[in-house]
Amino acid sequence: MIRDEGEAVVVVWTTLPGSSAPSSFARTLVTEGLAACVTAQEGLTSVYRWQGSVEEATEHQLTIKTTVARVDALERRVAELHPYDVPEFLVSPVLSGSAAYLDWVRTSTRGQM
Repeated sequence: MIRDEGEAVVVVWTTLPGSSAPSSFARTLVTEGLAACVTAQEGLTSVYRWQGSVEEATEHQLTIKTTVARVDALERRVAELHPYDVPEFLVSPVLSGSAAYLDWVRTSTRGQM
C-alpha cells in the first residue's frame, strides 16, 4: 500500500530525434536520480503536425520509470536537455505491478531528492 501519493510510480514518455544519443540522455536522468530506469526504443517513425505542416521523422521513444514526487523535476530537466521546442512529456499512472519492482523504482529515486 502506498502511504504517500508522491511515492506512486508513474511512467513518462518522451521522444528524441533519430540523430541524438538516447543512452546519454537516459544516463543523465538515472544518474541524477530523476528516473529509476529509462528504456530507449530506437528507429521509430513519427508523423505529426508542426507549425501548419505534416512532418515525418525518425525518433527514439524513451520510457521513463519514476515517482509522482520526481515528475516536476524530471519535466524541468527533460526541457533543459531536449533539443525540441516542445518535447513530448506524457505521464501515466502505474495501477499495479510487481511489489519488488515498484519498491525498487521508489528506492532508486528517493535518495536523490
